[in-house]
Amino acid sequence: MKYARSCLAVFFSLWLAAGPAAAQQMNQTTEAPSSSSVSRGNPLLAPYRVRQEAPVNLANSNRLEALLKAGQLYLSLQDAIALALENNLDIELQRYGPRIAKADLLRASAGGAISGVATSVATGASSAASAAGVLAGSSSTTSVAGGSISGSGGGPATPSLDPVITSSYNLSHGTRPLTSSFTTGTNSLITNTSATSFGIQKGFLTGTNLAFSWDTSRVAQNSYRNDFNPSLTGNFSLTISQRLLQGFGLALNSRNIRIARNNLRVSDLTFEQQVITTVASVMNLYWDLVSFNEDRKVRLQALALAEKLYNDNKKQVEIGTMAPIEIVKAEAEVAQRQQELTVSETQLLQQETILKNALSRTGVASPSLAEARIIPTDRIQIPAQETLPPVSELVAKALASRPDIAQTNLQIENSKITLSGVKNALRPSLDVAGTFRNNGLVGEVNQLPQPAIPGISPGVTPEQRALTVDRFFVGGLGGLMNQLFSRNFPDYGVSFQLNIPLRNRSAQADLARSQLTLRQNEIRQQQQLNQVRVEVQNALISLQQARARYNAAVKARILQEQNLDAEQKKYALGASTIYFVIQAQRDLASARSSEVAALAAYGKARVELDRATGQTLAANNIVIEDAYKGRVAAPPSPIPERRN
Repeated sequence: MKYARSCLAVFFSLWLAAGPAAAQQMNQTTEAPSSSSVSRGNPLLAPYRVRQEAPVNLANSNRLEALLKAGQLYLSLQDAIALALENNLDIELQRYGPRIAKADLLRASAGGAISGVATSVATGASSAASAAGVLAGSSSTTSVAGGSISGSGGGPATPSLDPVITSSYNLSHGTRPLTSSFTTGTNSLITNTSATSFGIQKGFLTGTNLAFSWDTSRVAQNSYRNDFNPSLTGNFSLTISQRLLQGFGLALNSRNIRIARNNLRVSDLTFEQQVITTVASVMNLYWDLVSFNEDRKVRLQALALAEKLYNDNKKQVEIGTMAPIEIVKAEAEVAQRQQELTVSETQLLQQETILKNALSRTGVASPSLAEARIIPTDRIQIPAQETLPPVSELVAKALASRPDIAQTNLQIENSKITLSGVKNALRPSLDVAGTFRNNGLVGEVNQLPQPAIPGISPGVTPEQRALTVDRFFVGGLGGLMNQLFSRNFPDYGVSFQLNIPLRNRSAQADLARSQLTLRQNEIRQQQQLNQVRVEVQNALISLQQARARYNAAVKARILQEQNLDAEQKKYALGASTIYFVIQAQRDLASARSSEVAALAAYGKARVELDRATGQTLAANNIVIEDAYKGRVAAPPSPIPERRN
C-alpha cells in the first residue's frame, strides 16, 4: 500500500512539473521578432488560444526615403547593402524559415512528427545586358539553388510527451421487464445510472507511459432486494507501461527533437546563405551600374570627338579646303556614336530599374522611386599591391566559414540519427505493464418497503432493518473515498506482450534504404567539398586575371589616346585622311570601354572571391542579427552636396 501511494505521489509530481515546463518550452520555441500576437489572460488557457501570425510587412525602410533628394537616389555601396538587408523580398521570405523550424521543434517536443526545412535560396536578379543592339534585361523571376532537409525518419513512434486529461459524464435511465421478481422484488426493474470518469495520461522519452484514472458510478433501482439503494462504486487505477526492446531508451525517443534542433540551425544557416547570396548579387548590380555610368561617359566623349571632327570638317568645306564627302563621313560617324550612346543610356536605365526592384519591397510601384535616377557615390578601387593568401589557406577559410558546408554536415548528422531509429525497429516488441487499482463500494440502506422475509418481522422499522447490513458499506462519497485511499479492495496486475515478426522484411528494407541514403549524402558532401575548392581556386584566378586585364586596358587606353592625338595632328597638316582619324577615335572609344569593363570585372571578381571563401558578411561589416531583424544600425550615408 505504501508503494502504491509513493507511485501516485511521483506520478502527480511529474505531471504537475510537466505543465509549466511545456508552457515554458512553448514560449521559448515560438519566440520570434514580430511573429505572433501574445495571448493574454489566464495562462492555463494559453495552449488553446489561436496565435495569429503578423501579416506580411510591405513597407520600405526609412533609409530609402532618406537617400532620395530632388528626384535622385544617392546610393553608396554600403547603403545598397543596407537597403537589401532591410527591404529585399528574398531575404524577407527566408526570415520565415527559422520560425517554421521553431514550430517543428515545438511539435517534436510534444512527441509529434516533424516536416523538415527547406534549404533553397534565391540567386537574385541579373544585370542588364545588350545583345545585337537590343536590350535584354534580367528576368523578373529568380532562380533557386538548394533543396530541403527531411523531417522525421523511420523507426518506432515517439510517445506523446504532452499530458492529456480526459473526463466523461454519462447519465442513463433504463426500464427492463422481468419474468420473475425473485432476484429484484419487481417485474419491472427501473435503473437510473450516472457515471463519472477522469483520467490523466503522459508518455516519457524513456519509452514509459503513465495513465491514471478515477471512475465513479451511482446506481439507483426500484429493486427491493438490494442492500444498498442507491449504491456508489468507484476505483482509482494507475497503469505503468514500459517498452523494453523496440522503442526503448532516451536517445531513441528524443531523435526527432535532436533532428528538429539541427533543422533549426539549418534554417539559420539557410538564412545566412540567402543574405550572402543577396548581398553578392546586389554588389554585382551596383558595380555594373557604376560601370554602365562610366560607359555612358565614354560614349559621350566619343560623341563629342565625332561632333568636333564633323564641325571642323564642315568649316573646312565651307572655306573650300576639303571635299564635301568628308562631311558625310564625319556625319555618319556622329550618327553611329549617337546610336551607341542611346543604347548605353537605355542599358543604364534598365540597370537602375533592376537595382531599385532589389532594394524595395514594392519594386518600382512608388512613383517617386520609379522616376528617381540612381547616382552611385562609390567607385571601384584597385589596390596598388594585391596581397592574397595561398589557395590552401583560402580553401580552409571557405570550409570553416561557408554556411552550405555546415548545412551538409548537419544533414549527415540527421541521417545518422534517423538510422539509429531504423535500426531499433529491427528489434521485437516487448512491453511490460503494471496495474494498481483500488476499488470501493458504498451506499445508503434500502428505504423501500420489502416483503416479509423469514426471520425478520414485517413490522420492523427501516432503522432496525439497517442493523442487519454491514455498516462499513454505508457512508456516501466520503466513505467511498476512504475505502479507495485505504486500499480496502486492491487489485494488482502485471502483463507482458511480445511481438516477433518472423521475416521482418519491412524493417530490413527501411534499414537498407536509410544506410544507402546516408552513403549518398556522404558522397554529396565530398562533391561539395571538391566544388568549394574549385570555386575558390577559380575565384582567385579570376581576380588575378581581372587585375591583369585592367592593367592592360589602362595601358591600351593611354596608347590609343596618344595615337588619336598624333593622327589628329597629321590630319591637320594634311598628312592623314579622315578615315584614319575616325578609326583612331573608334579605337580610343573601344579602349576606354574595355577599361571600364575590366574595372567592373575586377570588382565582381572580388565579390565572388569573398562569396566563395564565405567572407562576404565580414568583408562588408554585416551583422546577421541585424539582417534577421531587418534593421541595420548604421545610418544612411550623407548625401553629397551638388557641385555648381
